[in-house]
Amino acid sequence: MHYVDLPALISDGKTVLSKGPIALILVEDDVEIESTVSHHAKLGFGQIVLFCPADFHLPDTLDTNVHRVNFDVTQDGSLPSIVNAVTKAAIGQWIYYCYNSEYLMFPFSETRSVGEMLTFMAEERRDCVQSYTIDLYARDLSQTPNAVDRADAYFDKTGYFALARKDNDGESLDRQLNIHGGLRWRFEEHIAPARQRLDRLSLFRAVPGLKMRADGGFSVPEHNTISCPWHNNVTAATVSFRTAKALRRNPGSRHEIDTFYWANSEKFSWTSQQLLDLGLIEPGQWF
Repeated sequence: MHYVDLPALISDGKTVLSKGPIALILVEDDVEIESTVSHHAKLGFGQIVLFCPADFHLPDTLDTNVHRVNFDVTQDGSLPSIVNAVTKAAIGQWIYYCYNSEYLMFPFSETRSVGEMLTFMAEERRDCVQSYTIDLYARDLSQTPNAVDRADAYFDKTGYFALARKDNDGESLDRQLNIHGGLRWRFEEHIAPARQRLDRLSLFRAVPGLKMRADGGFSVPEHNTISCPWHNNVTAATVSFRTAKALRRNPGSRHEIDTFYWANSEKFSWTSQQLLDLGLIEPGQWF
């Protein structure tokens, strides 16, 4: 289905947004669109909605549960606008968002569907899955100028750290953490401070009154927490070429960075076990 704009999608919400979980993919460029859609389709998302400019060409082989919405996602505030509109129209559904060349990974995702994991989370009385962005990059930028190479992708196996999130009075917020690391930490001089964090509230259940703020946080405090009060919960990761692409696209950083590879780089195996072994995602009570 092709919608002329976001309001058209919302008005047809009983068709598209009534069966979750729903994946929202914001398409910024023509890099790895098909692999992004295929990855999330295999995870078991009921509906996949692509947001991209009207003149943008998409592959003709997309499945019937993949829908297109005309939307320029490079505009300021695009993500909150999309998420808030869909959330309001899809109360009760689980929603995930990412950009093209980004891929959701969660514990045992090779053998268990996203729907199974979210059913378990609902039984845990959770309406959100804390997730993190893990930066991917090509090893040889002379051979891969845009830094995107799925067949030979690398990521940082160490260098991640968490800081307690503070309220306006400087007090630590309950079970909320700011996560740092990856390319955004190593090349922080090229990245705006507001974009340096890796924590990402990208997988959540729509509840009445929930809104995404401009900083990516949610209006309901519990949606911003890493786990419930009584034990650890499942956490997930979005492995992403997006930061590497941006650093290569920006003229200032492009000419200052010869390689993203360093002593703590590890080849990405595209398995959740690798992330589990490094402590980058958490199984909680998920078996």
